[in-house]
Amino acid sequence: MRLPALHVQVLDANSEAPFPPVSSALREPDGLLAMGGDLSPARLLNAYRHGIFPWYSNGQPILWWCPDPRMVFRTDGVRLPSRFRRELRRSDWLIRADTAFADVIGACARIPRRGQRGTWITRDMQAAYVELHRLGHAHSVEVFDGARLVGGIYGVAVGRMFFGESMFSAASGGSKVALAALAQRLRDWDWPLIDAQVENEHLVSLGAESWPRAQFLQQATALASQSEPQGSWSARFGLLPARLLAAT
Repeated sequence: MRLPALHVQVLDANSEAPFPPVSSALREPDGLLAMGGDLSPARLLNAYRHGIFPWYSNGQPILWWCPDPRMVFRTDGVRLPSRFRRELRRSDWLIRADTAFADVIGACARIPRRGQRGTWITRDMQAAYVELHRLGHAHSVEVFDGARLVGGIYGVAVGRMFFGESMFSAASGGSKVALAALAQRLRDWDWPLIDAQVENEHLVSLGAESWPRAQFLQQATALASQSEPQGSWSARFGLLPARLLAAT
């Protein structure tokens, strides 16, 4: 990620200090709001409550973003291709949550991506989200073929809003299954939205929508302010056979 000379606020050492208003985010690069600070749990949760997320590469300061427009999945709007759904009916894959968080984020960091050199999921980022997971705020959905992890997705839950961060496939369709399973469970729990951050063709093909930032923030911040149900994600999510997603 190459960036021009930047004119954005530099965050100070106080992890609980407010971010600048998102209306001050740059148009180019789209959504860049601030730089610096740290990846402490307090800072990260403060960011997500306001629709802001970190994204930067090795050698750069921490960069904070709130793009306009914003990519969003409605949890009742994830679409799997019809041919893939037919294949799922014969699948033996099983889906769990929060049983292999570090493995999922590690796989997301390592997986090659078209047009991307290296990874933005740096070691510091991985450590920060593993700590958020330990504290009960970051979660993963994992797709297993027997004992083999073949796909997954992770993100941050605040209130009743899920902020998706990254997903991966180690077998064809693994990430699609993880996303569809996450959406189904969130829909069951009456969580209506998944933040998908920045538009790409793959997300659009699965049903993601492009929303004006103001619309996204109005709904996301309201959902984030609600109380999250008690209990572990792993127990609430349970064990979901992938073939049951064939109707998605």
